[in-house]
Amino acid sequence: MSAHIELVDVEKSFSVWERRGVVRRSRKTVAAVAGVSLAIERGELCGYIGPNGAGKSTTVKMLTGILVPSAGTIRVAGLDPQRNRVDLARRIGVVFGQRTQLWWDLPLSDSFELLRHVYRIPSDRFRSNLSSFVELLDLGPFLSTPVRQLSLGQRMRGDLTAALLHDPEILYLDEPTIGLDVVSKSNVREFLATVNRERGVTILLTTHDLADVERLCSRLVVIDHGRVIEDGPVAAIKDRFAGWRRVVVDLEEPAPGLDLGLAGVEVEKVDGPRQWLRFDRTATTAAAVVSAVVARVKIVDLSVEDPDIEDVITTIYTRPPTP
Repeated sequence: MSAHIELVDVEKSFSVWERRGVVRRSRKTVAAVAGVSLAIERGELCGYIGPNGAGKSTTVKMLTGILVPSAGTIRVAGLDPQRNRVDLARRIGVVFGQRTQLWWDLPLSDSFELLRHVYRIPSDRFRSNLSSFVELLDLGPFLSTPVRQLSLGQRMRGDLTAALLHDPEILYLDEPTIGLDVVSKSNVREFLATVNRERGVTILLTTHDLADVERLCSRLVVIDHGRVIEDGPVAAIKDRFAGWRRVVVDLEEPAPGLDLGLAGVEVEKVDGPRQWLRFDRTATTAAAVVSAVVARVKIVDLSVEDPDIEDVITTIYTRPPTP
């Protein structure tokens, strides 16, 4: 195994109890992860997405050593997470969006100081990292504020700093932008991109916010029912599952849906003078659609849109099963 993070035929099953009648119960085995094989190279920023119950968080917990796989092999930075949990803890950082590793009643700066001792970070390295993260995440105004008094966005910035103070080479992020406002999300995304680019940190991101994936990740892994169903560059997956584009036209006056006489073009929506024209890019081109529109009507504005990642993921999950 040579990848920075590698899973080979990894499985994880849980036993759950189900009610059978009024007092009887029966136990059944549920496969949360069912044969995942995955290799992530050093320095990659990889999105790992799927619906609730797909196995994302279970995978992350196995990668950190919190859970032991039922079958298969895992190596993280060359280590077995279950056998080398202490050594691995010094080389990874973890952020769970709905949990915190900060001390609730202490000022934020005291939490960082305690983590310095937990990870045995040399003083000069600690000061350098903290100064850098305070500047990048604008933490200065609330370093003296107790964690319980921080907003969700402020606490998330604190958690990101806490996860990176000891210079981990790998960072796991589980829903890092959940519940954040638009500005806070933008700040977190910019910070993660900087850490990945300038420090070379390998990042595995699990999220339901597909905007995180589109803005941050070069690679996307899609999981469903514990299995990897797609894995590749984000751009390649978009090309494969989004064979259409859209032209949005603002007319001088409202009009019925435009009939352009082109194969693969359909009027998707009409709202007053604005019309959305969807076209199959294997049948025609944006240039042909635009030319046909301009030849038929007077326009005020026009734009060409590519499908976003949410459309792509919807297509992946709604496609007919492979025979």
